[in-house]
Amino acid sequence: MNPLETLAATIAARKQADPDQSWTARLLARGPEKCAEKFGEEAVEAIIEAVKGDREKLVGEAADVLYHLLVMLAARDVALADVLMELDRRGGRSGLDEKAARG
Repeated sequence: MNPLETLAATIAARKQADPDQSWTARLLARGPEKCAEKFGEEAVEAIIEAVKGDREKLVGEAADVLYHLLVMLAARDVALADVLMELDRRGGRSGLDEKAARG
């Protein structure tokens, strides 16, 4: 398993954990909307560090974004494997073609 798959599996396991013992369980217990809000906050923090040009802080914020993305997906019962399959399906297509097909 790669690190994202390992993290996704850990998050899935924490869905059943005690919210008093696990930050992930606590976040999931607050519902999908709160998970989405937290993901958005972390994304904004990553954007700020990208604009500032602080590589080290951007790496940390990017890790936070990935974690919170996986929590948000788990809150809606969307598996990382489903997202990876969608990326694989899009592979080899021009981004412009993909965007035109959606819109």
